[in-house]
Amino acid sequence: MRLPDEPDVPAQINIVPMIDVIFAILTFFIMSTLFLHRSEGLPVNLPKAGTAKTQSSAAPITVTIDAVGNLSLNRQSVTLDTLPMSVKQLMGKNTDVVVIMNADKTVTLDQVVGVMDRVRQVKGAKLAIATQTP
Repeated sequence: MRLPDEPDVPAQINIVPMIDVIFAILTFFIMSTLFLHRSEGLPVNLPKAGTAKTQSSAAPITVTIDAVGNLSLNRQSVTLDTLPMSVKQLMGKNTDVVVIMNADKTVTLDQVVGVMDRVRQVKGAKLAIATQTP
């Protein structure tokens, strides 16, 4: 029974702990998706190939030629002349490294072959060309 002079206490739902839990779950999903996608190259429109195979390497080196023709090595801008020396520095003492070529599909074959020729001058560097599945 209720006494007549007892004030009505409105029912309350405290949502602060629920917000904390939702932000914790959101943080978990954001952090886990960052580790699922490994992006080592610059954004380019890769050519499509149905017979492409996955290359495995402990620490691949990525050479990217964008649509304009700019050259970068692991996201750092380089020139064609300094490319072999830069690849050697990244290889260090490792003698078996895969160098992945990310060339935009609008880049001419002449540019791609020129870059591949420079990379092949480095002893122990294996070339792989990045593609998309159709």
